[in-house]
Amino acid sequence: MLKRYADIESQLNMARDHEEDMRLHKIELQNELTTASAYILQLQEEFYNSKRTSLDLLTQLKGNEAEIETLRNYIIDLKSRIAVYIPVKNDAVDKRIAEYINNYPDRQKLKIMFMRESEGVYQFGSKRVHVKVDKDKINIRVGGGYLSIDEFLDQYTPQELEKLERKDPMKRFAEKVAVSKTIQGGERIRDLSPSSPSKSPKKRMTL
Repeated sequence: MLKRYADIESQLNMARDHEEDMRLHKIELQNELTTASAYILQLQEEFYNSKRTSLDLLTQLKGNEAEIETLRNYIIDLKSRIAVYIPVKNDAVDKRIAEYINNYPDRQKLKIMFMRESEGVYQFGSKRVHVKVDKDKINIRVGGGYLSIDEFLDQYTPQELEKLERKDPMKRFAEKVAVSKTIQGGERIRDLSPSSPSKSPKKRMTL
């Protein structure tokens, strides 16, 4: 009985030791779980903050795109307003012409430019003209009278452009090539036409 009692007491002590080990292991697992939960919460918070930062950056990017587009349009407008005519210093007429040209709303219409020769004298294409400013208005002498610069450009720009096109050697060469091809094509069609007289072998021999 004493021996059996000693065995039972030994088993009980072992069970108590095992229970204590399990309790310590349980506490360790609970601590690890708490640490893992805290880490997960931290990751969730960081993820939320990164998402929020990304949204803020996207919002700023959209705002920057609008600002960039505005700046691009502004640069285009500035380029269109860059001075294309620089006046001669202390020449009131030339300054007025420069102001007119640089502020002209449609630069594409200014196909022919004024070239200053001397004060009040300009070359416009093949024409030599005299210019004066009267009450801040530019007048150009034509024949025995004067035209405003707007009337002058409307009337003489097409004529000067036509003269330039006639003087353009590349265009004249292209026109000659086109005419030559047209003539050659006409002769070829005439030779191949059924109505054209056929040449007999005798005539070919006599030739």
